[in-house]
Amino acid sequence: MRQQHLLNPTLRDVPADAEAASHRLMLRAGLIRQLSSGIYSYLPLGLKALRHIQRIVQEEMNAAGAQEMLMPALHPSELWKESGRWDIYGPELMRLEDRHGREFALGATHEEVITTLIRDEIQSYKKLPVRLYQIQTKFRDERRPRFGLLRGREFLMKDAYSFDRSAIGMDESYMRMYDAYHRIFTRAGLQFRAVEADSGAIGGTDTHEFMALAEVGEDTIVHCPACGYAANLEKAVGAIPANSEIAAGATHDQTPEKVHTPQTTSIKQLSQLLRIQPKRIIKSIALKAGSAPLVVLLRGDYELNEIKLKQAIGIDRIDMMTEEEIESELQSAAGFIGPVGLHKVRVIADHSVQCMSNAVTGANERDYHLLHVDVNRDLPELTYSDLRNVAEGDLCIHCGNKLAFAKGIEIGHVFKLGTKYSAKLGATFNDDKGTAEPMLMGCYGIGISRMLAAIIEQNYDDRGIIWPHAIAPYAIHLLTVQVLDEVQMKLSLDIYTALTQSGYDVLWDDREERAGVKFNDADLLGFPIRLTVGKKAAEQVIECKERRSGEQYELTVPDLLAHCQAFFNSNMRRP
Repeated sequence: MRQQHLLNPTLRDVPADAEAASHRLMLRAGLIRQLSSGIYSYLPLGLKALRHIQRIVQEEMNAAGAQEMLMPALHPSELWKESGRWDIYGPELMRLEDRHGREFALGATHEEVITTLIRDEIQSYKKLPVRLYQIQTKFRDERRPRFGLLRGREFLMKDAYSFDRSAIGMDESYMRMYDAYHRIFTRAGLQFRAVEADSGAIGGTDTHEFMALAEVGEDTIVHCPACGYAANLEKAVGAIPANSEIAAGATHDQTPEKVHTPQTTSIKQLSQLLRIQPKRIIKSIALKAGSAPLVVLLRGDYELNEIKLKQAIGIDRIDMMTEEEIESELQSAAGFIGPVGLHKVRVIADHSVQCMSNAVTGANERDYHLLHVDVNRDLPELTYSDLRNVAEGDLCIHCGNKLAFAKGIEIGHVFKLGTKYSAKLGATFNDDKGTAEPMLMGCYGIGISRMLAAIIEQNYDDRGIIWPHAIAPYAIHLLTVQVLDEVQMKLSLDIYTALTQSGYDVLWDDREERAGVKFNDADLLGFPIRLTVGKKAAEQVIECKERRSGEQYELTVPDLLAHCQAFFNSNMRRP
């Protein structure tokens, strides 16, 4: 491609709301342009990079035994109502009506559509397993689109689905996709980690997220450097903390003592007033689980994990109680709630509360707290579950070493769905005895457009993008310093022709621009090799610069093809 004909509007300045490096660079390098909040057009260079990602995904999906297909983006509401997700999915599901008043959704995901299709087409066990995938635009009405392609309202996604006749078969399909994801992200040049995760609105069990490591990531990864355990923060489990400290002079036979704590409604305020560490306080959180009141107990230095709580109590929605509800339903006061003496209310405690002694809790009276609370003595009938977010420095449940935190971008997710959708939507098969059984399903997603942004987040410097070789829109950037110089232009044309005929994707900068502009644009666009035809053209000598290493050296034209072949072969498995 000759650059003078390329639609590639580079920018010196970018909008102030472009917070992420990938967002800034994709705008500056002319890869994308925003149409509306969270909605982008892909310009030629952006689309070429996206297509390279798609090619890798297709190759690995095909190798894993999946067949490519394409499903509609417009879904009748009846399908989502049949699965029960029309109301559960929430405001992120984009809904609309046609001219006849019929309700539809723009596809955020395709479990309902694919399950209905397979239900109608496959009835015998002899046709299973089947694994299908598509690459298609998805729509989600994000409350706050941000970071460019990292969180958009319209995005490109690969979603795959497996249908098996047994749990063993489902496990095999899952592992095929799990392994394929490792190959995909490795080939794309990403630094990533597979972590245990929550299944969210998709449902199912045994799910893993694939996280691209990046500081801009909105997900927190908890991992153990010693044994390799890794999980998303919403799923991570740490070892149960050791018993809280007993204050000097305190004994187990001290009964709870009420103490005046005026206007002290936060853990920080109480800790400062009583001169104790937050871990000696039992935090009581008043919630509504559906319509019923619920009080959750945590150690004062921990935070509630709502996902774990919902799973523990089996309720999808929880809300904070208002001050009025706390007074009328708990006979307590906001900021001073405590489990001792709290009657006719369900109370559930995190394991961090277990065995706490000489603890401080609310006294269920405004401006008062209780000292010397012993959980085993004063709250013997508590129910316990893992309800907290793991804190950095907590101990690993597998090996006892300290856990560490990292930030990540979710780029892929694999789920074992089981019969969650097949049972509701009637996707059954007849086994070898003629008995109808529900199919066991898995689903597997990759954010193709998000991958593009994640790759840039991991591969840039202060001059611009540094593309991994497999994803670069062009492998080679050929620059002619003086396009009015006949010798330089002839040599450039000869090089361009030889490289393209040898199978290399080359962008030839033949614009009438200053050399400095061309060099700066080349660094911004970030293709693996820059070849410069300049003042030594008559001697058949050109300059070569490797974008990642920054190494520069001269080459003679007869050696060029052999050099390019060696360079790209040696970097096939590296970013």
